[in-house]
Amino acid sequence: MSDQELFPLSDEHKMIRQAARDFARKEIAPIAAEFDESGEFPMETVRKMGELGFMGIIVPEEYKGAGMDALSYVLAVEEISKADGSHGVIVSVNNSLFCDGILVYGTEEQKQKYVAGVASGKKIGAYALTEPMSGSDAGTMGCQAVREGDEYILNGLKSWVTSGPVADYVMVFMMTAPEKKHKGITAFIVESGTPGFSPGKKEPKLGIRASATSELMFKNCRIPADNRVGKEGEGFKIAMSILDSGRIGIAAQSLGLAEAAYEASLAYASEREAFGQKIGDFQGVSFKLADMKTQIEGSRLLTYNAALVKDRSKESGERYTLPAAIAKLHASETAMFCTHSAVQIHGGVGYSKELPVERYFRDAKITEIYEGTSEIQRLVIARTEFDRLR
Repeated sequence: MSDQELFPLSDEHKMIRQAARDFARKEIAPIAAEFDESGEFPMETVRKMGELGFMGIIVPEEYKGAGMDALSYVLAVEEISKADGSHGVIVSVNNSLFCDGILVYGTEEQKQKYVAGVASGKKIGAYALTEPMSGSDAGTMGCQAVREGDEYILNGLKSWVTSGPVADYVMVFMMTAPEKKHKGITAFIVESGTPGFSPGKKEPKLGIRASATSELMFKNCRIPADNRVGKEGEGFKIAMSILDSGRIGIAAQSLGLAEAAYEASLAYASEREAFGQKIGDFQGVSFKLADMKTQIEGSRLLTYNAALVKDRSKESGERYTLPAAIAKLHASETAMFCTHSAVQIHGGVGYSKELPVERYFRDAKITEIYEGTSEIQRLVIARTEFDRLR
């Protein structure tokens, strides 16, 4: 199906997609298996992505970004993720979880100091909300920040921080008024190398192994009060708003993984023979391929639509929580469906590391978990709909 028939893209969008596709095929695909196996962070290709503008694609040019729209961002993450889910999530976190939050809620000084370096790819950004005993319910977090003069003293342990071990700057959420639960959370920016701040255990993950995920430890970590993002008590609102943007990025990552699995399966089913015919001629395989294609195109429309609504929100002020949640839910479950089907279509060789489909399968699972589980997305969608009727 052509872009014209499915979703009209401007010439500029097509150029961005082609640039991301060419880079992913030439620079990322050849090294993806190696970095998946080692779990090493692919710093060299990340720097190259920064030079091409992908690490700050939605960041305005005055802050060293590419100044593109959210649809451009989605197209880039999609193509990069088709080559490797780890590279895709690194781009997504840099743009949406770190830069986007500061662009919306940060001061001009914070934008100049922190966004510019991250958008250029010379620095890495991260987002720390989750804790060992606080995931979907952020109001139960135990990390605390106490004001002392012109400083805050941070203590606690964050977990599952994407890019945590290599991040230069981290947006971290701490309790400043624990008795207020959700309304007592505040956002801060912490720089690597700050005394009392250090990476903890690196997670031995099932998939997206090259994206580098770890705990972050804070022990009497003192930061300037100027590093607070927004007002005290606004942290939960900021965190959830940032996740709306992040979920669009994960939807794009999911879409890329699903497409990679589908394209590999289609090619294999067109070549592999059994019982005297191509396996794609068997209904059991062809119906799987048809379902994969249908789910992918549905996810594409939902993801691109969420990006367009996000772009409109800059002018209209409309919330894009609902389209972001719908896109993330559908695309992540599509990624799991398609990668699972791909392994099955490939049979025994699909279970082997000699082909990338087993990596697609492992990488896809996390898309149903991070930046809001599928269950949380369903909760968000249902609550939004009920609120609309009240």
